[in-house]
Amino acid sequence: MFRCIAVVCVALMLAACQTDRVSRDFDAQRDFGGYRTWAWKEPGLQYQPNDPRIKSDLTEQRIRQSVSEQLDQRGLRMAAPGAKADLQVQAWLIVENRQQMVTTNYGGGGYWGNPWGGYWGGPIGTETRNVDYKVSTLQIDMLDGMDGKLVWRGSTEQVVSDNNANPAARELALRQTVQKILQQYPPH
Repeated sequence: MFRCIAVVCVALMLAACQTDRVSRDFDAQRDFGGYRTWAWKEPGLQYQPNDPRIKSDLTEQRIRQSVSEQLDQRGLRMAAPGAKADLQVQAWLIVENRQQMVTTNYGGGGYWGNPWGGYWGGPIGTETRNVDYKVSTLQIDMLDGMDGKLVWRGSTEQVVSDNNANPAARELALRQTVQKILQQYPPH
C-alpha cells in the first residue's frame, strides 16, 4: 500500500518536472534575416542511443513534418533539390536513464489530544527509495549553409511516460514540442 502511494507521489512529482522549459542558444553575430532557405543535414534525425526501441521511421516522419511546418511559418522555405540552402537543419532525439531519491513519510494517524501534548495515532514511518525513469530530449540544430557552423540550437526535455498513446496523440505531442522549441526563432 505504502509503495503504491510512493509510486503515485513520484509520478506526480515527475509530471510536475515536465515543464515547458526550452533551452535556446544562438550566435548573436549572425544575421538571421539573411537566412531564407533550409535543407536537412542528413541524417536529418540522430538518435542517442542508437537503439531500435527508440529509433522509428514513424517518429522521424513526425519530427521532420513538424519542423518543416514550423520553419515554413517562420518564413523559411525548403531549398530546391540540388540547390545550396542557407541553413542546414538536424534534429536529435536523446533518451537517458535518470534516477531520483524519494522519501515518503507515512503513519501517525493525526493529532488528537490536548494542547499540552499527547496524541493518539499509529506509528510514524519513513521510506526512502530510488526511482528510475527515462527522460527524452528533442534538440533542433541549425547550421550555416556556407561555413557549416552552428548558428542556433533549441531543445526541451520531458519525462517519458509508459502510456502508449495512439498515433494521433503522438503526432500532436511532437508538433507541440517542436512549436515550443522553435517559438523564438529567429532570435530578436
